[in-house]
Amino acid sequence: MVNNDSIIYIVDDDHSVLEALSSLVRSIGLDVICFSSADAFLQQLPQRRHGCLILDVRMPEMSGLDIQKILNEKHHKLPIIFISGHGDIPMAVQAVKEGAIDFLTKPFREEEILSAIRTALKIDLIASEQHHEQDLIRRRYASLSEREKQVLPFILKGYLNKQTAIELGISEATVKVHRHNIMIKMETRSLPEIVRDMGKIGR
Repeated sequence: MVNNDSIIYIVDDDHSVLEALSSLVRSIGLDVICFSSADAFLQQLPQRRHGCLILDVRMPEMSGLDIQKILNEKHHKLPIIFISGHGDIPMAVQAVKEGAIDFLTKPFREEEILSAIRTALKIDLIASEQHHEQDLIRRRYASLSEREKQVLPFILKGYLNKQTAIELGISEATVKVHRHNIMIKMETRSLPEIVRDMGKIGR
């Protein structure tokens, strides 16, 4: 379940770690981009693309946790694998609580980091598919007329056409037409399906 388009971003101020990790990742056929500082990474913050971020916890000026916080604030969902030269349990707990995929203490075995990368890429691919689906639903919703957008909440609440007509001050026949058009434009065939889809975009 690894996408060949994936990129592994590595941020660590230790050049020997960058070289070792980049060589290991390339050995399994994945692209790597390395950064020796938090600033360098943030200045070239990658656009949405399949991949994950391997991030050193302790770096000069800005910690890995600081980077994680910035990415979360920007809603940048690149999965993060933390690496640390210290067995800092409170730091690990905080990192995972904020969404990190794993927290590995140096020195770690090659298979440990590769396993973490595979897990991160699976999670990223699933998130990417969900993001794509949400975009489709939002585009379908945007295609509705203003009146159809007024009718839709009543459909989601399970109102009968007659009840919706009374609420909106229009005829029941008009509600039926709008309901039919909504189902076509939203590409749904049942009430549970449209409720599920709208829930995916928070409506």
